[in-house]
Amino acid sequence: MPAKVDKDTCIGCGACAGVCPVGAIALQDDGKAGVDEGTCIDCGACVSTCPVSAISQ
Repeated sequence: MPAKVDKDTCIGCGACAGVCPVGAIALQDDGKAGVDEGTCIDCGACVSTCPVSAISQ
């Protein structure tokens, strides 16, 4: 199951995008992280990197 971003919690720091090995996460126009579900490989790197626990699997 692809990662999910809680937009209310996300602070838009981009740490998750920096650790994604397949580039499935990018900051969106709203300044929050967004996940390309078709690209996400469900590795969990973003989940453990998020400083505010805004990402879940």
